[in-house]
Amino acid sequence: MESPRMSVQVITIIVLAAVFLVATVLPVHMGALAFVAAFMVGAFVLGEGKDDIVGGFPGDLFVILVGVTYLFAMAKANGTVDWLVQAAVRLVRGRIALIPWMMFLVTALLTAVGAVVPAAVALTAPVGMGFATRCRINPMLMGLLIINGASAGGFSPISIFGSIVNGVVTRNNLPGDPGLLFISTFAFNVALSALVFLMFGGRELVRRGKEQPKEPEIPSGGGGGGTAVLAPAATEQVTLNKERVLTLTGLIVLAGGALFFGLDVGFTAITVAVVLSLVSPKGAKDAVGQIAWPTVLLICGIVTYVSLMERVGTIDFLGGKVAQIGIPLLAGLIICLIGAAVSAFASTTGILGALIPLAVPFLLAGEIGAVALVIALSLSSSVVDSSPFSTSGALVVANSQEGERDYVFRGLMRWGFSMIVLAPLLTWLLFLAPQWS
Repeated sequence: MESPRMSVQVITIIVLAAVFLVATVLPVHMGALAFVAAFMVGAFVLGEGKDDIVGGFPGDLFVILVGVTYLFAMAKANGTVDWLVQAAVRLVRGRIALIPWMMFLVTALLTAVGAVVPAAVALTAPVGMGFATRCRINPMLMGLLIINGASAGGFSPISIFGSIVNGVVTRNNLPGDPGLLFISTFAFNVALSALVFLMFGGRELVRRGKEQPKEPEIPSGGGGGGTAVLAPAATEQVTLNKERVLTLTGLIVLAGGALFFGLDVGFTAITVAVVLSLVSPKGAKDAVGQIAWPTVLLICGIVTYVSLMERVGTIDFLGGKVAQIGIPLLAGLIICLIGAAVSAFASTTGILGALIPLAVPFLLAGEIGAVALVIALSLSSSVVDSSPFSTSGALVVANSQEGERDYVFRGLMRWGFSMIVLAPLLTWLLFLAPQWS
């Protein structure tokens, strides 16, 4: 007979599926629907009060999304983003095809030296998506290379993800190989990004060769595909003035504070934006209205509901069922699938810390390689950060051009959801099926 606790866990899974279904077929905002779901399940199924229901509200993610989009709205308005775009094009000598790869490498470097993945994406996504708009690069190509770059560097031995995974492995007395973990995850993300490059217009960028960025018009028809009609090439070179120098200084303070002093990205971005608005009120006049409020509602609603699922033990329940499977290779695949599915909506860090210990019983039996499973799980749980419901995906959506935001959201949702299935299968074939030790 099914226990009452188990019934609640099943209900939360069914309700989450219903939220996606209803929001897909009806013109209902998914974030608002997720808040309603959290309220209904929390109040009428769990008997929780308001404080418990909103306890899972991602305040940190809210502040990051608001702060970063607020600051970069000001940077766009005063011409700083235009200056950065022109500087980047000069750096690659007009080879437009190299710009997405440059953003991949910069983001990978940031995470490899210790930046948290959301912080690195928060720093590079606004600039990268600005490049995409001005240089007529498909925003999906730019956004995915930035996210993949963050994952590529994210498992270095001194990175946040790498430190967490290697620490969990050590605490559970499992064999580990930090170097192989880093090399494998980096190579996988490079290969995945090469596929993205081919799928989302990279070959056309190569054919275009050298050129200067063009001034885009607002796309008509909802921004599908990132193929807006473009005006003639902009001839005016943006130069540095007092306001742009102050904005660049603020961006450097944001990057330095996040990378070297552990300052919160969201609060630091808001602080920099407020200081800039005091110094130059004219440039800040319409910035608040440019904050990606629909994206904020969407992400915060979904994460609040997923937090409720974690609170009632839905994730532990699924993990416990996996641990009972008597076929190690199948159990390894299912753990990777759970890691991918949950990480697409929740904290990748938390998932890595929770699922590796679940695999300890059959890993210690020696029937499946511990290093291979750790690599497969790490990749499965991190490449789905491209989902628009993860912090990285949300930041890419929020920093897309307004007319293309819906296109990017839907594109990342399709790509992220496909990765929930494909990443575990690919990593299982590459690392687990060969029976590596």
